[in-house]
Amino acid sequence: MNVIETRGLAKTFGGTLGSKVEALRGVDLQVGAGEAFALLGPNGAGKTTLVKILLGLVRASAGEATLLGHVAGSPVSRLEVGYMPERRHYPGFLTAGQVLDLFGKLLGMDAALRRRRIDLVLEEVEMLSWRNQKVGGFSKGMQQRLALAQALLPDPRVLFLDEPTEGIDPLGRVSIRGILRRNLEQGKTLFISSHWLGEVELLSDRVAILVKGKIRREGPLSSLRAPNPEYRLTLAGSDEGAASAAFAAAGQEAESIPAPPGLMVWRLEVGDRAELNAVLDAIRGAGLEIEEVQRVRASLEEIFVQTINEASDDDEGAAGPGGVQTFTKGPTEVSVATREVHSD
Repeated sequence: MNVIETRGLAKTFGGTLGSKVEALRGVDLQVGAGEAFALLGPNGAGKTTLVKILLGLVRASAGEATLLGHVAGSPVSRLEVGYMPERRHYPGFLTAGQVLDLFGKLLGMDAALRRRRIDLVLEEVEMLSWRNQKVGGFSKGMQQRLALAQALLPDPRVLFLDEPTEGIDPLGRVSIRGILRRNLEQGKTLFISSHWLGEVELLSDRVAILVKGKIRREGPLSSLRAPNPEYRLTLAGSDEGAASAAFAAAGQEAESIPAPPGLMVWRLEVGDRAELNAVLDAIRGAGLEIEEVQRVRASLEEIFVQTINEASDDDEGAAGPGGVQTFTKGPTEVSVATREVHSD
C-alpha cells in the first residue's frame, strides 16, 4: 500500500514582469507503508515545495497527490502525520514541556493524553530531564531533538523529516538514527529530506533525486549503482605489459590508475564472481602477485553529483511556453522573486 502518491504534480510560481518559475515539473512518486524514503536534490530543486504540497501548505498548479489515501492537504490527510521542519522558532520563554503542550492543544489532544505523550516523546529523544527548562537556552542540537519530539507527539503513521540530524554531533546522530529505526520497526513511514548524504545512506530503503523540478533517478541504492560490480586490483611490481596481457587473456579490459612506487593499481568491471576469479587466475598465471582486491561501490554522494551533472542541457536556463523559466546558478536552481513564498 502506498501512503504517499503523486501523479504529474506540478507547481509554477508567478514571478516579476509576468514571468513564471517552475518549481515542480510533473513529479510521479510513490512511497510505501513502513518505508524509509529519502528525497534528495540541490538547493532550489523543489524538495520543500513538494513536501509543502503534500502537507497542504502550498497548492499544486497541476497533477494529483494523496497522503494516507486522502487528497493531500485535506485536514483528514494530516491527522496521522508528524512534521519536523528544517527551520523552526520556539518562543524562548517557554519550557520544552510547554512547547509540546501547545502543539498538543493544536492537535486537539486532551490534557491527560498530552501529559502522557509529552513524557513519552521527551524520553524517546533523551530530553525528559529538560522538560522544565526554557528552550531559549537550548543548543541547536537540543532544539533539533525537541523538533523531533514535536513530530512524534501525535504518534503519527508518517513522519516528514527535513534535515533531522542538522546541528547534532556524531554521537547525537547515532542516537537519532536509533530513534528513527525504532519508529520504522513500529511500522511508521519516514519521508526524509536531507543534505547529509551519509546519514541518508544509512537510514533509507529507497531514494529519489530531484533536479530542477523533475525526478531524475529513483529506487533502492543498489539499483542506482553501476549494473556491473567494479573492483580495484593492486598488484606487486611495475610490469604493466604483463598485467594488460593477463587481463586480455581473461577477456577483460582494465584501467590503470596512479599507484605508489612498486605497485600497480587497476580498475575493472566484471559481470559476476566467476569473471573476477578468471581474471585473478590469469594474473597469477602471468606470475604477478596480488596485493589487494577491493570491491568499489559508488557512494550516494557520487550518484547524487553524477545525476546533477547528467541533467539535460536543455533544462539549463530554458524558457518554455508562456514565459515559464527555470533559472540556474551552477547545479543550484535560483528562483526570481515570487508572489508566493518558495524556499528549498
